[in-house]
Amino acid sequence: MSTFSTHVLDAVLGRPAAGVDVVLTGPDGSTTTGRTDDDGRWRPDGELPAGDSTLRFATGAWFAAQQRETFHPEVTVAFTATPGEHHHVALLLSPFAYTTYRGS
Repeated sequence: MSTFSTHVLDAVLGRPAAGVDVVLTGPDGSTTTGRTDDDGRWRPDGELPAGDSTLRFATGAWFAAQQRETFHPEVTVAFTATPGEHHHVALLLSPFAYTTYRGS
């Protein structure tokens, strides 16, 4: 088992992206839902089983709530969890582009 967290940053405004709805789907198909906090972070309780998982960010709804246009209605990031490690998925977000990477 491993641990997991995410951090979403609004690259245009240079601020954390608070209030982004997130769905984590584990390798067994189970889902955990959450929302980024005021610092743009979300860390679900419990551990993540080893294997391929996906993380889906509801970016379209988040931009719409701010009355901002966007090209991507959602961002899905697939990653492989390794046993015994912490997995931090960072998302840098703008209305027409995004970048993701494994953080620490």
